[in-house]
Amino acid sequence: MPSTYEPIQTTTLSSAIDNVTFSSIPNTYTDLVIVANSKNVTSNANYLGFRYNSDSGSNYGYVYLLGSGTSPAVSGVGTGTTFGRYGNGSTANFEVSFLNIFNYANTNVFKTSISQSNAVANYAISYTSTWRSTSAITSVQLFTDAGNWAIGSVFTLYGIKAA
Repeated sequence: MPSTYEPIQTTTLSSAIDNVTFSSIPNTYTDLVIVANSKNVTSNANYLGFRYNSDSGSNYGYVYLLGSGTSPAVSGVGTGTTFGRYGNGSTANFEVSFLNIFNYANTNVFKTSISQSNAVANYAISYTSTWRSTSAITSVQLFTDAGNWAIGSVFTLYGIKAA
């Protein structure tokens, strides 16, 4: 990673679990990036989601674009949801996801994130999510909508320093 990226915390799963939480996030960075290399163990998983500060209210919204390379791309929108999205939850292969969280400590703006995710030989997807809150983000919970992540899934939180 570039020198402006500082690793804050890494979690590598030694057992299958359904969520990972990064907590006590310091407010000393401009932005955050989460890099996940994960795989679902349940075949009916449809998405990977996140919540900030344990907020499960209907304060999130997202738009997405999904492409497989073999079919026409599809897009969609979710409004008034109880979570943001950052991936689709592949069971066939490990899925690499990047979740970029902007202005996470700024208490004057809603929080916006952009994510890119892909599962080898399956698809690529991009989400733009908004959390309609001006609270500073102090924790991020990542979860799958069904089942657990596989052993060996890795999640790393980075802080971005101002250049």
